[in-house]
Amino acid sequence: MALKPAAKITDVLNQPRDSPLDNSDKVSFSFEFFPPKTDSGVKNLEAHLGHMRGMGMNPGFIDFTWGAGGSTSTLTQELVKNAQVNNNYISNMHLTCTNMEKGMVQQALEEAKANGIRNIVALRGDPPAGQTDWVATDTGFTCALDLVKYIRENYGDFFCISVAGYPEGHPDKIENYEEYLKAGKIPEDVYKAEMDYLKAKIDAGADIIITQMFYDAQTFLNFVKDCHKWGIPESIPILPGLLPIQAYGGFRRMTNMCKTFIPAELEAEISAIAPADGLEGDEKKAAEEKVRQFGINHMTTMCKTLIAAGVKHLHFYCLNIDGPTKKILQNLGYVAQEYNDETQAEYKKKSPSHRGFYSESS
Repeated sequence: MALKPAAKITDVLNQPRDSPLDNSDKVSFSFEFFPPKTDSGVKNLEAHLGHMRGMGMNPGFIDFTWGAGGSTSTLTQELVKNAQVNNNYISNMHLTCTNMEKGMVQQALEEAKANGIRNIVALRGDPPAGQTDWVATDTGFTCALDLVKYIRENYGDFFCISVAGYPEGHPDKIENYEEYLKAGKIPEDVYKAEMDYLKAKIDAGADIIITQMFYDAQTFLNFVKDCHKWGIPESIPILPGLLPIQAYGGFRRMTNMCKTFIPAELEAEISAIAPADGLEGDEKKAAEEKVRQFGINHMTTMCKTLIAAGVKHLHFYCLNIDGPTKKILQNLGYVAQEYNDETQAEYKKKSPSHRGFYSESS
């Protein structure tokens, strides 16, 4: 039996939400999670989703990623469905077309519709593990635009479709990352091609743009202006994708992989607190905590800049760890300060494996 369809994200982005704070309707926020690798990780994640509101976290929506080639398709569907049915979250399901036959895409969409899932993030996707290049299947899709067109042609307006936006250009198109870091901008022809492609995805029926991560607020604000210059309607929500700095090594890996521009000031500050090689025990923990606190403060400042410029929604890439994101939202005034470390400690007694949303080893 088909489940009742959930609300579309576009219908709820600007609605007030229940919150312990009076100003909660001014800016909404959302979280992205990925499917854990173990059964215990899945149980912990779902348990924490169930308790998240009790910890003061009330996102406008949450989304779940989709493994390359549909490797997590069943689990992603289950996580999205359970989040909606068991915890009443509006959920956004990633769907990629990397190494995906049309039959697999159709099956995923049919299951989503039957499960009442109405929000889809249409993506090309990354190459499967062990491969460096993306290759389309013979009867599959070549890009996210093909997926958007397919969804609209076959399902009308049932689904609310989000697509990716790249304020700094797609990393596949940035040939020399070192030169980009020095110049702070990619070649104009590369940027134009990226914006033309984004406009085509909107023209094909996409409803929302969620951006790649960035660490320069002005980069995002310029991107929004350019979207409107390219003819993307101002009614299309453009959500900033935010990845708090949680560890020095992780920051370097992610910025290199995504070819993210690092402002000179940020580069100098985080380099100055990089943990020294060979640290152990308490010294290592103290150095790592210093980076974590720096990341919280940096992201808080960047969010304040975005909000001051009129941004109404913040989308956080949590990496399934809630601590930094919760603290940032507390700094911004969107989660009450009463949900502090002591509250977290009490919660950990109920879920001993808690290290964020689930054990990092999961």
